[in-house]
Amino acid sequence: MVMDLLGPSLEDLFSFCGRKLSLKTTLMLAEQMIARIEFVHSKSVIHRDMKPDNFLMGTGKKGHHVYVVFLVSPRSTRDPRTHQHIPYKEGKSLTGTARYCSINTHLGIEQSRRDDLEGIGYILMYFLRGSLPWQGLPAATKQEKYVAIAKCKMSSSRDAVQGLSRGVRRVPQLHPKPALRGQAGLQLPETALPRALH
Repeated sequence: MVMDLLGPSLEDLFSFCGRKLSLKTTLMLAEQMIARIEFVHSKSVIHRDMKPDNFLMGTGKKGHHVYVVFLVSPRSTRDPRTHQHIPYKEGKSLTGTARYCSINTHLGIEQSRRDDLEGIGYILMYFLRGSLPWQGLPAATKQEKYVAIAKCKMSSSRDAVQGLSRGVRRVPQLHPKPALRGQAGLQLPETALPRALH
């Protein structure tokens, strides 16, 4: 296995920035995160574990590039023999991180590309809000916690984005850099990276 030396995770940067990111920074990250997952999906693979820890910044000249890493086993979206899309299935166990996984994943529905995208949506909401409504729910067991998170996601999906809409209305006023497929886009101030990571 060959792997480039990468910089801090988005979770590390989020913590270093006081656990809240500006709308502009979040949108710049979103553009790269979606582009990276779009590339993964173009190879007929789904990630299945969207979380800030699995997106890492580059180093040196590529210090403003976002990379995606796979720490949980990815899944092919096509049958290797027939090249047909994987069939719809129910009764699947939760794969990934409950905090960021899709509602369908909580319901036991086979994951697909949409679930990776929903996970990115939760990450972006986390960056803008500083936390998610289902963080820190009390539960006696891991399974009870998963059920509590799923119920909270299903009951608060509209409430969770309250207050974000004002900022999102300003999105067209931002002027992002050109397409990020293979290009630099996110530029963080030098002070945003801990000295040990330079």
